[in-house]
Amino acid sequence: MPRRHDPERRQRIIDAAIRVVGAKGIAGLSHRSVAAEADVPLGSTTYHFATLDDLMVAALRRTNEGFGKVLAGSGLLLRADGDLAADLARALGAWLGGDRTGVELEYELYLAALRRPALRPVAAEWTEETAHLLSGRTDPVTARTLLALMDGICLQVLLGGGTYDEDFAREALARVIPDRHPS
Repeated sequence: MPRRHDPERRQRIIDAAIRVVGAKGIAGLSHRSVAAEADVPLGSTTYHFATLDDLMVAALRRTNEGFGKVLAGSGLLLRADGDLAADLARALGAWLGGDRTGVELEYELYLAALRRPALRPVAAEWTEETAHLLSGRTDPVTARTLLALMDGICLQVLLGGGTYDEDFAREALARVIPDRHPS
């Protein structure tokens, strides 16, 4: 039987892995569960991703796009002036107020790097890339500090089951940003 050409199969497998983690958590991820979700033969998952770590790296890269799209869509990276704290607080609100399952999934995969060293470079890449983007509005150290604070705020909202408080986020972020016009 000739091999069927399916250029979208790899992406369908990644998307299926994301759905499996979203429904069952990292513990529910296996080549078999992803193959079933993607409706592909088991051999297809192992052909494209030899290990679960390879599959999780691809899924983390895909989910990392979420907040980056919110930042890019907000226009805050294009402005040289304005209230950066308010812009970031608004972007966080848009992200947390959107697909909550996607946000939770992104953090679940991100935090999986604690136990899965193969994921650490991907998590670090996201931090470096996002800090670099923010460096257009502030210095590199402040950009990384803002990311750390935003991660903390997001984790508190996600783990505490509460609602996002944009005013609190804006105030907290403003405390980190150096005054560009000292008195």
